[in-house]
Amino acid sequence: MIPFHLHLVSDSTAETVSSVARATLAQFEDVEAQEHVWPLIRTARQLEKVLEGVAAHPGVVMYTLVSRDLRDQVKEFCHSRGLPSIPILARPVTEIAAYLGAKISSVPGRQYVLSEEYFSRVEAINFTLSHDDGQGAWELEDADIVILGVSRTSKSPTCVYLANRGFKAANIPFVHGCPLPDNLPNLRRPVVVGLTIDPDRLIQIRTSRLQSINQAADTNYVERDQVLEELAELRKLATKNHWPVIDVTRRSVEETAATIIQYQQKHLEKRLTHKEML
Repeated sequence: MIPFHLHLVSDSTAETVSSVARATLAQFEDVEAQEHVWPLIRTARQLEKVLEGVAAHPGVVMYTLVSRDLRDQVKEFCHSRGLPSIPILARPVTEIAAYLGAKISSVPGRQYVLSEEYFSRVEAINFTLSHDDGQGAWELEDADIVILGVSRTSKSPTCVYLANRGFKAANIPFVHGCPLPDNLPNLRRPVVVGLTIDPDRLIQIRTSRLQSINQAADTNYVERDQVLEELAELRKLATKNHWPVIDVTRRSVEETAATIIQYQQKHLEKRLTHKEML
């Protein structure tokens, strides 16, 4: 492993620069970053403390600062010490401003202003939490996305991720022998998506889950024939109702969610086209 110090500096919450840093580091297998996160840096005095920290632990500096003076200070400081300084938003903002001929606001944290989009996201999160694991099934028509899957296919984490993207997501567990909500086949507004997984991987995940809660593994929950039957029944039901199915075996929650969003957009386009034809 190659250890190094990584300073993440932001005049807002540091969420953006942290996300970019994680995505960047994911491309390297043999590096280990010790992160120093510096949020809400908006004055020269606050920045002085940051630069003292960088001097004490030299390394890579990534930043999102809308103030030109603060950006210049960071660049000059890092240049004088031979350290890389990487502005995360400068190039995209400048390029878009030049293309549109628009003025840059230079307001720190503007993406977190309490806008209609912000409250819609909060509403989506509340909806998703109250419609987890089959709860509130009578309100499924109000959802944007309904996920159907057997146990341990990451239904809940995927829904929470989608909610943070602003989608009202509900999930329904597919359990052998248990009835599904009566309204599920007749839903029109939400897109319904099934989640499946490689049976061997599912057995492994379920076995680990039982061990973590000190439960015996001698149950049909991890019995291969039972698992195969569950997955086959799910696919059969999805085919009957023309629901897309996503194999999550080698997908992260983010990748699964991205595919679901694509299906949701196509579903929405079909609904809108249908309305226009009426």
